[in-house]
Amino acid sequence: MSDDTDRDHCLIDAVAPPRADGPPFAECVLCGKPTEHPESYKGITLCPVCEWQEAQRTACSG
Repeated sequence: MSDDTDRDHCLIDAVAPPRADGPPFAECVLCGKPTEHPESYKGITLCPVCEWQEAQRTACSG
């Protein structure tokens, strides 16, 4: 199976923000802790914990 076939059942098509090489880091929009993403990134950024929790919450059940 290809990656495209695996994602056909999922309606979420999210693109992850780029990872930062170092500080300054963007703040998590949910808890305010530092993320792994650059501060200059415009968009929603989540810390690793909130990102994992959000993935669990929105995971496709199949």
